[in-house]
Amino acid sequence: MSFNNSDDPRSTAVDQLEAFGLSTYAARTFVALAGLGEGTAKDVSALAEVPRTRVYDATAELREHGLVDVQQSTPKRFTAVSAETTGRRFRREYTHRADALTEALDGIEPVTPNAEQRGVWTVTGREMVSDRVVEFVDGASEEVVLVTLDALLTDDVASALRSATDRGVAVRVCGMDFSATEGSGDRLPDGCGFESSRTWSGVPAGRLLMVDRSRTLASVVVDGDGEHPPGERDETAIWGAGDNNSLVVVLKAMFAWLNGE
Repeated sequence: MSFNNSDDPRSTAVDQLEAFGLSTYAARTFVALAGLGEGTAKDVSALAEVPRTRVYDATAELREHGLVDVQQSTPKRFTAVSAETTGRRFRREYTHRADALTEALDGIEPVTPNAEQRGVWTVTGREMVSDRVVEFVDGASEEVVLVTLDALLTDDVASALRSATDRGVAVRVCGMDFSATEGSGDRLPDGCGFESSRTWSGVPAGRLLMVDRSRTLASVVVDGDGEHPPGERDETAIWGAGDNNSLVVVLKAMFAWLNGE
């Protein structure tokens, strides 16, 4: 069995199991057992490119994770749990870890207050920029104004906008390459769209965001290197917070212009 072909589901499975913290031998042993159904250390070694003496260590590691069962025969036989059980097992474990991490971080008091962020901060990568947009929208108490490309209006961002509307925040969305007044399917809150007189064709801008007139973000879409899906295009953003922050002052004036104020 070769584990070097990225298009092979077995290679993908090994890579993901390693990302979840399994050793290479344990990951290969599990994938081999998934293909065999059940087998001995000899069977696994022949298929998984794992030395027979290390198969027992690998299965012991897998047992700790609840991923294999053992038949106490001579020789011992091993069987892997189902794909559904495996996914559920890791999902439960990492959800618990993520919740514990979030709770712990929430309990850490920042040394300096976050209300006024001096200077301008940079975030790179489409998913990371979206995470920052969602964070800002989730923290809005009065107003959210977003100008965005349709491709960057992800489900998470749209969900955050709807949640903001539900808690009474005034949400306004303008599309750079789509008509926000006609809505974007069921993703946008009703009546939040507005049209700008600004022509965005040919402009590399990705999105402009202003939250409560005190937190802003601006991004550009550039040629990417494939590390941040979807790969053909990437995104870099700058953001700032605080009434006197330079980026906030500049973008506040820009939004006033966009809105014809």
